Formats: sequence, C-alpha cells, structure tokens
Amino acid sequence: MNRTLTYAYAVLRAPDAPDLPPPAEVRGVAGASVGLVRAGPLAAAVSPVPEEEFSEAALRVRLEDLAWLEATARAHHFVIETLAARTTVLPLRLATVYLDEPRVAEMLREREEPLLALLDQLADQVEWGVKVYAEVPSGAPAAVPDGATGAPDSGRAYLRRRRQERQARDDTRRAAERTARRTAELARDLATQRVRHRPQQGVLASEPGENIANDAYLVPRALAEEFRERMLRAADGLPGVRVEVTGPWAPYSFTDRQEGAEER
Repeated sequence: MNRTLTYAYAVLRAPDAPDLPPPAEVRGVAGASVGLVRAGPLAAAVSPVPEEEFSEAALRVRLEDLAWLEATARAHHFVIETLAARTTVLPLRLATVYLDEPRVAEMLREREEPLLALLDQLADQVEWGVKVYAEVPSGAPAAVPDGATGAPDSGRAYLRRRRQERQARDDTRRAAERTARRTAELARDLATQRVRHRPQQGVLASEPGENIANDAYLVPRALAEEFRERMLRAADGLPGVRVEVTGPWAPYSFTDRQEGAEER
C-alpha cells in the first residue's frame, strides 16, 4: 500500500482563508491537489504527497537532484503566491513535510500565539528583492607572443591595459557599493524591515556581473510601486552598475524572526 505524507506550504488566518480554486487550477508539488487544515484561528495550506518521494530519507537524495528541486520549488511558490494574492500568508520552508494532517493541526495549536503575532506584523505588506551588480566589460588582455618583435613596447602596452582594466573593475565595484548604500537610504522611509542575504556566487549567480548586494525589504503594499521606482533609480548616472528589483512576493524572508532582520 502506498502511504502518503502531508506537505505544508504556508500558514494563514482561518477566518480569512479563501475558498481555494478547483484542484484543476491549483496543483501543488508532485501535481497534488491543495487543501486547508484548520486549527482554531489558524489554517495551513497542504497537499498529500507520496512517502517514497517525500520521506526524510528520500528527501536527502531528492534535494541533490536539481531538476526535481526546481520543479518542486516552482510548485511550492506557485501555491504560496496564489494564496498571498488573496490574504496574508506565512510561507513555510521548501519541503516542509508532516506525517499527516493531524500533525499539522497540532503544530498550529502549539505555535498559535507567535504565528498570529507574525500574521499581524506582516499584514498588508509584501517582500521586494533588491540586488546590485557591478558589470565590467569582459575580455582579457591579449597575451604577447613569445619571440615577437617590438617586445618592450608590446609588454608596456600589455601592462598598461592590465592597469586600466584593473582600475575599471575597482571603479565599477566602488560605484556598485555606493549604489548598495544608496538603495538602503532610499528605502529607509518606505520599508519596515530589511534582511541582508549573502551575495550570490558560483552556480547561484545566474545573472551577469558581480553581485555586490542581495537584500530583501518588507514594504507596505500601498508603498510598493514607489519603492520599486526608487530602487530602479538608485544606479542612475553610474555606468557599469545595475540594480535588479524583483517582487512583490509573499514575505519569505520575514516569516521567521531570523538574525539579520532589521526593524525600521
């Protein structure tokens, strides 16, 4: 017999919990239908998922599979954003799995007070992501061929190009650092909280350029468009600096009272 576990996406207030669209319109991870588990004033959005794919042992393997991870993350966030368009939600971490729905209800009862307080705090606010990049034109200096005539002049030109390129990189990076400070200043009277994530590097750095700042801001919904416009203007007049603004999202970075969250 194939057993199922309960995958949890987000927590919301039960009285505000919207009637979910038909399962054919909202499918969660593994293509499962989405429903609600209610416990007093709280509810959680959940799906039944196969144990062989979502048990603790299976997840240790699955989370190393990038294709599976991407598909699961997309489905996870789709459910959260569908709910967030209707009410305030507390997103749960990817691959939050319980043995069954009664265990989810037990969690809601045990954490009722802090969850309600967090829902109050995040009410009618959205998350914006702000990344600052330093973009230096690519292209390494041409090497001086061995035995080439005019080697002294070629060598001096080579070193001069290297100095110029190094200076351009340094100037662009300093400009990007100034832009990162400027985004924080421009957000000060709009955002209620800020979380500084680590700049993305390696396989996570999918965008061109060096990621100098990777911040998340919690902004009242009524100020969202003004916030976005301010962030996009932060790099005006600074060649080689790019600001990427994403959102609005459910408050993923502010669900837990994690270190790094700054009250405004």
